[in-house]
Amino acid sequence: MSSNASEQSPSDRRRAKAARRAGEFPPAPEPLAVPVFDSHTHLDLTVQEAGLPGDGDPVEALIAAAAKSGVDRLVQVGVDVASSQWGADLAERHESVLAAVALHPNDAPRVDDLDESLRAIEALAARPRVRGVGETGMDTFRTGDEGRAAQEESFRAHIAIAKRHGKALIIHDRQAHAEVLRILDDEGAPEKVVMHCFSGDAEFAAECVRRGFFLSFAGTVTFASAGNLREAAAITPPEQMMVETDAPYLTPTPFRGRPNASYLIPITMRALAQARGVDLDTLCATVSANGERVFGSWR
Repeated sequence: MSSNASEQSPSDRRRAKAARRAGEFPPAPEPLAVPVFDSHTHLDLTVQEAGLPGDGDPVEALIAAAAKSGVDRLVQVGVDVASSQWGADLAERHESVLAAVALHPNDAPRVDDLDESLRAIEALAARPRVRGVGETGMDTFRTGDEGRAAQEESFRAHIAIAKRHGKALIIHDRQAHAEVLRILDDEGAPEKVVMHCFSGDAEFAAECVRRGFFLSFAGTVTFASAGNLREAAAITPPEQMMVETDAPYLTPTPFRGRPNASYLIPITMRALAQARGVDLDTLCATVSANGERVFGSWR
């Protein structure tokens, strides 16, 4: 089924619109033979915005569905103090989940007291099952000039938190490639940096690779219009590659517009293997090992 609406019949478009409205999850893909992890998901937002792909406890259902698809570990990512607290608590209860904590770049200019919120994030970052500080970074798409100073202040503070606690830094970069590299170079990047939902071209990928960053590719790499991402994936060393959903967003083709979840990672992994022209199982093994190198052991 094509993801391009212009190529769909009116009945196909009506069905797709109805599925989006109902929050209908796509069918499960063929499972991966070699398990990988989802480097960036929002289980709380998936439940809030899309429901769950099954019966029972919604979070447990999402984790179980992922495991059946060969996605046996997850990184639950916070976007504010409340979601970061929720993720840190979940990681302490669930051996297949680790947490990352942060103020999202677009939230930084909106909080009542940025310093107080940052102190709360730092306290969470000290917890042993919290292995990442993020998603933080820069976003010039949604935050205008009036919020840029607070966004940059927050980003610099998160970099310092990650370094003080020895945690991976997870970068949100939307239309801000130059700004992100400038600030990381100014502050000195932590030992482990993950470019969440990598959105640049091969040239930007080469700059990130040269700095030793990990590039995490989402369902966007499957989009017909995303040739630049596939070129970036092709030049990224497997030892610096990750895969993610950013669920419930960025659902891979052919299910764009429907809710995303970690169990759909196999679609993105197969697209990455194809872009690189490598064996799927071999790439999965390398990506899986990268997770342990960056975030440590889940169990």
